Amino acid sequence: MAAEQPDAASGEAREAYPFQVADAPPKWMDPARFREIVSGKRQGVGASLIRAGLRLAAIPYAAVVGARNRLWDQGKIEICRAAVPVVSVGNLTLGGTGKTPMVAYLARWFREQGRRVAIVSRGYGAGEDGRNDEALELEQQLPDVPHVQNANRVDAARVATEELECDLVIMDDGFQHRRLHRDLDLVLIDALEPFGHGHIFPRGTLREPTSSLARADAVVLSRSDMISPRERAALQQRVRLLAPRAIWAEVMHAPRALLSAAGQESACQELAGRRVAAFCGLGNPAGFRHTLEQCGYEVAAWRAFADHYRYRREDVAELANWAETAQVEAVVCTHKDLVKLSVESLGGIPLRAVAVGIEFRLGAEALAERLGEVLRMQQAAGGESAVEE
Repeated sequence: MAAEQPDAASGEAREAYPFQVADAPPKWMDPARFREIVSGKRQGVGASLIRAGLRLAAIPYAAVVGARNRLWDQGKIEICRAAVPVVSVGNLTLGGTGKTPMVAYLARWFREQGRRVAIVSRGYGAGEDGRNDEALELEQQLPDVPHVQNANRVDAARVATEELECDLVIMDDGFQHRRLHRDLDLVLIDALEPFGHGHIFPRGTLREPTSSLARADAVVLSRSDMISPRERAALQQRVRLLAPRAIWAEVMHAPRALLSAAGQESACQELAGRRVAAFCGLGNPAGFRHTLEQCGYEVAAWRAFADHYRYRREDVAELANWAETAQVEAVVCTHKDLVKLSVESLGGIPLRAVAVGIEFRLGAEALAERLGEVLRMQQAAGGESAVEE
């Protein structure tokens, strides 16, 4: 369920965020073009000049991120501790690592242990109602789990514990938000783009240096089925050097069902072998393309929008014309896109979202043990639900 949204523009929130770590590509560049350039896929004099400019722009960004982290590491910035356990789910790179499916998995896991769970997040790209696409998606998946969105995660945790009386908080996209203490730091690494093309933003997609991974308690490789066993082993070895105390796990995003805007579910196999038009607004569209391949769909037309894209009325009309021109039997998108569109069809053609879920390929038991430790620490500590500053 959605909780009342605190004022993210409050003076306290601004004071807590003198510098905001990057969470999206530059607004002045198309996301797909940005990734082609920073990855080196786009060649030519123009692309090389842009990369040189981005490298220069990365210098002040890296300097500020480094200074910020040193202040935290040296204890010069106060860390606020919630009296209930906080589990953070985050990443090192810009968007697209699969945080939302992992947050949903963890919320269900803790609910099965009898915990009153709340999710807190910044609310990047929120609409007029104060909720973003991830909050809307999670609300549909987890109607009994409140979600508090506020740029000041300390305030959000206070609302979750004091007003909603939750006894465990999951902080979405919290790795760079160090002001709120966490009892477990889980970091997702995308198998398709694990270390931001080797450069910090904006020259690459790293939000902070790879050395920051040393803070992680658990590192989870998402979309692990999309790379070879040899590549997975190489990534695990590198992570072991960067984060020697962290457990390692590997997951895949498995297609679960087709969803309509009305909430009706059907089997993914329903469209297997059929012509579909597909679109998404994700940080890493390649992951969704892989999901469509897993389902066996014939993708006759494809479009990719920016992450957290807010669809306008004219976009809906344009997508409807596009789908009609493609002569397809259905249009498919992600759950995150469907909650923003909220339409049953485009140009008379059925619109369905491919809902995905987390499936562990390695490390499920180790992660469960670490999550259990968080609960045992809570039982040993006791205490009231509050945030200590």
